[in-house]
Amino acid sequence: MAIDTIWVLAEQQDGAPVPTALELLTQARAMAGTVKAVTWGGGAEGLAGTLGEYGAQVVYDLGDLGGKLPGPLVAAALAERVRSGDQPDAIFVPTTYDGRDIAGRLSARLDVPVLTNVVGLVEENGELHSEHAVFGGTQIVTARFTGARPGIFVIRAKSFPAESAGGGPASVETLTVPEVGAVSAASVQQRHVEERSGPKLDEADVVVSGGRGLGAAEHYALVEELARLLHGAAGASRAIVDAGWVPYSHQVGQTGKTVKPTLYIACGISGATQHLVGMKGAKHIIAINKDPEAPIFSVADLGIVGDVHKVLPKLIEALKARS
Repeated sequence: MAIDTIWVLAEQQDGAPVPTALELLTQARAMAGTVKAVTWGGGAEGLAGTLGEYGAQVVYDLGDLGGKLPGPLVAAALAERVRSGDQPDAIFVPTTYDGRDIAGRLSARLDVPVLTNVVGLVEENGELHSEHAVFGGTQIVTARFTGARPGIFVIRAKSFPAESAGGGPASVETLTVPEVGAVSAASVQQRHVEERSGPKLDEADVVVSGGRGLGAAEHYALVEELARLLHGAAGASRAIVDAGWVPYSHQVGQTGKTVKPTLYIACGISGATQHLVGMKGAKHIIAINKDPEAPIFSVADLGIVGDVHKVLPKLIEALKARS
C-alpha cells in the first residue's frame, strides 16, 4: 500500500513555525501525496503561507488553547479526527517537550505504538521504515510498524533539511477540541525566555562549544567571545553542563540540542559518542584538544593538537586584528 497522507505537528513560536516543523514538512511532501499540518496557539491564518510553502496542503487549526498544556488537548482532538475516518498513514512529531507529550497521549488514545528518536526515514514497498541512532550514535537500526495505522514517528531535529517547495498558502480547517475533563486541568502560569545575544544554538551557522578541557567555568568566556566574533552561538558538552558551568540550554549532544552548522569548533571536548551524535552532521568541524588520541579528531576536518588556553586567545587576537 502506498503512502497517501502524512500529518505533521507544526508547533509555533513567536508567530512562526519552529524550524523542525519545516524540516518534517519537507520530508513528508517527499513521501506522501497529501500533507496536512497541525497547529495550535492562534494565528493559523498567518502561518498558512509558510506551511504551504514547505508542503502542507491543509492546516488543521486547534486555535488558542487558553494557556492549557497542549498535550491532552491536541492528542484528544487528533484521536477524535482519526476515529471519524480521517486517518493518515503516518504522523510526524518533533522531539520537543510538547511533541513527546502529544505523541505519548495520542498513542494511548488510539492504542497504537510510537517510534521515537528517529533520525531518518525511507520508503520501502509503500511502508515507512525509520532509522534510529543507538549506542551513542555509533550504530543505526531500522524499524517499522506492523500493526494498525497511523504510525507515530517522533523525529529528532536536523534529521532532514528544510527546503521550500514554493507552494501557495495552505487552506485552514478548524479542528474542534473535545471535552477532556480533569485531564486538562494543568495550565501554564509563567514563561521564562532565555536571555541571549546572537543566533539560537540550534539555528546558528557557526557554533563554538567548550568542554571539560577548559579547566574551569570562568574559561568558558573564551568560547563565548570566539562565538561572538564569528557571529555564532556558544555550545557546551554535557560534562560542563552537569558541572554547573553553563545552563542546560547550551548543551549539544544526544540529551541536548542537535546542531548542523556550517562550522563547528570543539574546544577542549574529548568527543564522547553522546556529544558526537549532536554535532557530527556539521559541514566543517574544527577540534582543539591537547590529547592527540581524543575521539573528537575522528570526525574533525581540521584538528589542532594544543592547549585551548593558548590556542583560543591567539585565535581571538587574530580575529580582532582582522576586524
